[in-house]
Amino acid sequence: MGFGCISVVRGKTHALDFGVVTTSANEPMGDRLLALFDDMGELVEQLQPNVIAVEKLFFAKNTTTALRVAESRGIVLLLAARAGIPVIEVGPSQVKLAVAGDGTADKAAMQRMVARLLGLPRVPKPDDAADALAIAITASTMRF
Repeated sequence: MGFGCISVVRGKTHALDFGVVTTSANEPMGDRLLALFDDMGELVEQLQPNVIAVEKLFFAKNTTTALRVAESRGIVLLLAARAGIPVIEVGPSQVKLAVAGDGTADKAAMQRMVARLLGLPRVPKPDDAADALAIAITASTMRF
């Protein structure tokens, strides 16, 4: 699961931290969700965000993948509720429009714009981290 934490000060957006939280595909799903809960909980405690942004669920062709995304997303929603942090949900086309100015932008264009908007020397890797930063950038443009 990708995460990205940004700061906006006087109209300038900066990346504070980003990356991915991973689990072993060989572990039972319950253990993987617990590890995700623990790791994401540590990030929330460490970074102390004012708001947490998550991508809205969308129709997926692969039901198994969609269920795993929903379970992981539920962990983040639970952590936010437990910490009393507001949640903003954004859709994929909303993110593309906010970051690239085009609701149909491809992944490469999105990643380049994330790097540009955050003043990063290169595209954030892995892709899930770049996606999380794009979601954070989008949420920063919204009123909550």
